[in-house]
Amino acid sequence: MSHFYERKAHRYPLYAFIVLSAVFAALLFYFQWILGIVSFLLLSFVLYYVIKSQRALYAELEQYISNLSYRIKKVGEEALMEMPIGIMLINDEYEVEWANQFLASCFGEQTLVGRSLYDLADSLVPLIKQEQTTEEIIHIRERHFKVIVRREERLLYFFDVTEQVELQKQYEAERLVLAVIFLDNYDEITQGMDDQAKSQMNSHVTSMLNQWAHDYGIFLKRTSSDRFIAVLNEHILAQLEKSKFSILDEVREQTMKYNVQLTLSIGIGAGVPSLPELGALAQSSLDLALGRGGDQVAIKQGNGKVKFYGGKTNPMEKRTRVRARVISHALRELIAESDKVLIMGHKYPDMDALGAAIGILKVVQLNQKEGFIVIDTEQTDSGAQRLIEELKKHSELWSRFIKPEQGLELITDDTLLIIVDTHRPSLVIEEKLLYRTDHIVVIDHHRRGEEFVEDPMLVYMEPYASSTSELVTELLEYQPKRTKLAMLEATALLAGIVVDTKSFTFRTGSRTFDAASYLRAQGADTILVQKLLKESIVNYVKRAKIIENASIDARGIAIAKGDPNETYDQVLIAQTADTLLMLSGVVASFVISKRADQTIGISARSLGDINVQVIMESLGGGGHLTNAAAQLSDVTLEEAEQRLKAAINDYLEGGKES
Repeated sequence: MSHFYERKAHRYPLYAFIVLSAVFAALLFYFQWILGIVSFLLLSFVLYYVIKSQRALYAELEQYISNLSYRIKKVGEEALMEMPIGIMLINDEYEVEWANQFLASCFGEQTLVGRSLYDLADSLVPLIKQEQTTEEIIHIRERHFKVIVRREERLLYFFDVTEQVELQKQYEAERLVLAVIFLDNYDEITQGMDDQAKSQMNSHVTSMLNQWAHDYGIFLKRTSSDRFIAVLNEHILAQLEKSKFSILDEVREQTMKYNVQLTLSIGIGAGVPSLPELGALAQSSLDLALGRGGDQVAIKQGNGKVKFYGGKTNPMEKRTRVRARVISHALRELIAESDKVLIMGHKYPDMDALGAAIGILKVVQLNQKEGFIVIDTEQTDSGAQRLIEELKKHSELWSRFIKPEQGLELITDDTLLIIVDTHRPSLVIEEKLLYRTDHIVVIDHHRRGEEFVEDPMLVYMEPYASSTSELVTELLEYQPKRTKLAMLEATALLAGIVVDTKSFTFRTGSRTFDAASYLRAQGADTILVQKLLKESIVNYVKRAKIIENASIDARGIAIAKGDPNETYDQVLIAQTADTLLMLSGVVASFVISKRADQTIGISARSLGDINVQVIMESLGGGGHLTNAAAQLSDVTLEEAEQRLKAAINDYLEGGKES
């Protein structure tokens, strides 16, 4: 084509020459007609040559354009039909009007014309219906395609991105994962062992862990007597999750041969490229696993996603008098530095939350500071309500109770806020108080969950304790002895312990009885405790009717539902679950009922073989291994039952994700 334009450019001087020659010939003819005739003859010859060349040039141009059009058309047809890009035209009924051969071969068909997208790839239909998204990667016949949609033309382009997707999967599978493995009760178990027994058990545990690491291709390094560091990747982590971290059960069962029960806690960090951040996630996961009682795995991703595995045994008591004394002294210093102290439990406080709050109020008074308990008296269970009625008879103590709105008025930057019997911001009576001061203390006996109060100054969390009231009682023993506990204060603390231990039958250790003995010596009235825990005959009949409708499956799991047209107190739901657990053959009980706040309450109990805390956490609740609960909103009793059964089945298969 450029050659043609070059030739055309050469013609312009020739045209100018012909014009000048014609003018010159005319002048010659005027002055010398013989020379003029000769000039006209020469000019005619040149003109003939020019016209002939022009026609040849046009013919050449037409041939060139014709060849070029043919080649372009051929290339277009080949691109449309044979290039590895799928093209599809559809109609309004999502039927294929036309598709190129490449796309047909991807579906393993000779032709796609007339076929419905619902039959070929139903995942395409939602993509076409979307208003915003114009492209997406979908899976077709073991290959991955990026589909670009042109809705106005009802046109779809398919680009094969299988290699890119596989490369992405390979990259993700090979991403680094760090794990910290901790022998939960190593120091306690080996403390009384002789050197030979300690060496044998040590060697046996190390051998099991090394074999486990070898089987899965994990790099394992022991960093101390009770701690290991493991390096693995996402692919290995997926295999471990598939096995539900069977190493937990293996170590626990094998160490039983030494008449001890050694357990593991594993904290895993994954999902981030930064090594320092990965290490921080692993340590944070380990803290979370230990805070939940140990004998479990916590996996924390960079996006905040957390998974839990294990946690199927009751935690062994590890707290010591030394820790209680240190915490008590630290709390005393924080109280002394504050202008006042506000104490707050969880929503719908029970006897334990209320008793612990009263105990902390006594700690504040012993340190000669002003303290208040934040409570919503309209939202308490029946047992706590009876205690409140008793408190109202003692004006000096009752004057220390304030409403949430009063607490918001009183709190300052120097106020100390003490949270008891919970560590989840969403469960406290007034969440706004958490953001009005930086001085926060958390005292709780529940296993630590993913949600936690942000940056507390002091945390005293002991999942090995029976109740928060027990923890507070121990703290009281190391406070100044300016005044003695009042009878009602000691009784409230004792009632909290009795309620959470089901009269000293569940989660009861030697320290529980020590605390109860101390409170009894301080004047706690056991008769008053029984009066506070009494129930009406109406509630007794309600509980009996719920139990009458209970079903027990072959696994020993009992599930009972309340009347959908009736509301039940949370305490009644919990008591019903306790009663169900006493039936022969029942290893875990669940009671589902509608509450007064129109949510669906679920109380769960077990004898220890099934971790009901994990099951309730999957439904948004929490608690302990043998005692947990959850509340569901915007669901019916039947829907709640289906979700509960799904959570139970998921737990029995292995892990839990949150």
